[in-house]
Amino acid sequence: MLALVMSIVALAVDIMLPAFADIRAEFGLAADSTAAAGLITTYLLGLAVSQLVFGVLADRFGRKPVLYAGIGLYIVGALASALAPGLGWLLAARFLWGVGAASPRILTLSVLRDVYSGERMARAMSFVMAIFILIPVVAPSIGAVITDWVGWRGVIFSTVLVALLVGSWTLRLPETMNPENRLDLSWADMARAGRIVLTNRMTVGYMLSFAALFGGFASYLASSELIFADVFGLADEFPLIFGALAVVMGVAALINGFLVERVGLRRLINLVMAGYLVAAAGLVLLSVATRGVPPFWAFAILMATLLSMHALLIPNMNSAAMIPMAPVAGTASAIIGTVATAGGALLGAVIDRAYDGTVTPLIFSFLILGLVAWGLSRYAETGLHPVDVEPAAEKAS
Repeated sequence: MLALVMSIVALAVDIMLPAFADIRAEFGLAADSTAAAGLITTYLLGLAVSQLVFGVLADRFGRKPVLYAGIGLYIVGALASALAPGLGWLLAARFLWGVGAASPRILTLSVLRDVYSGERMARAMSFVMAIFILIPVVAPSIGAVITDWVGWRGVIFSTVLVALLVGSWTLRLPETMNPENRLDLSWADMARAGRIVLTNRMTVGYMLSFAALFGGFASYLASSELIFADVFGLADEFPLIFGALAVVMGVAALINGFLVERVGLRRLINLVMAGYLVAAAGLVLLSVATRGVPPFWAFAILMATLLSMHALLIPNMNSAAMIPMAPVAGTASAIIGTVATAGGALLGAVIDRAYDGTVTPLIFSFLILGLVAWGLSRYAETGLHPVDVEPAAEKAS
């Protein structure tokens, strides 16, 4: 259930990608315009700015009421997007859609943290993320079929139907919040919760590392349709290619739980981070050697490697950041999500603007942001012992 709740957040991104060409045509944009990438950026910004609000509300009123409110906003934003008369209206509606999507994201993480901790949370998160990542396997193909059949507005109406079905299923979800952890909506309590999150070295380090990695991934999501069509001439094959790369990520997410159990959460992050930097450096060398237009097979192999490591790093860094945050799980997941999503969306938008008809801007961003993420993860680890630091927030509270 939680996996599908989380999945409607990704569905609103991935099912839209094949419709970008039709959206450009309807609103009079050039075929190679990057303006359509704004549909991803505005959605992610809406997702980012509202997470803190939903997190605080979830720590005050419980998980279920806030989840239903968010799904309702998600549906309103989607309907407004489907009825938008122009690109400006569509971007504004996508922002509102993202605002609603923040609730399913935050509440999924909060419920997982209510029930699990440490490496058990990482294993549960791996399963949720595996299902979450499988959405990009099928969503672009479904989006392409619906676009050909009834147009891009029909694609959006399909997401409304899915949200209604998933929301109906969550009626079975029990309330998981511990009543003892309920916060009042007072400035003092909110400030205390924020202080617990923002003064914890482990949480802050992994949160910022997560944001850096998400910046490259957000740019990949927004620019992949244009890159595969414009650089490689594979517009018709885009849903299949995008789905195949998502399969690789899904497999990595599925085995993540096993790896966390055998290797340990923090050690696994360090090992995968090293592999990520090697793969990103390989992509940079390939891009430089081919002037930004590498053979597709070589690009696809290295991208699959890099994206599989994204599938390991992002949920594990999220889990590591949440380890010390049991008493303020809703607020903590909101702050982490806000910083990571907003930071990633803005970084991704900057990278998108640098598109020059080659893969070079995207590839260099992977390496540069990977190095930043590595440095921040080392900062998070400084002074910590090999065991998870569960009691930190307990003492702070």
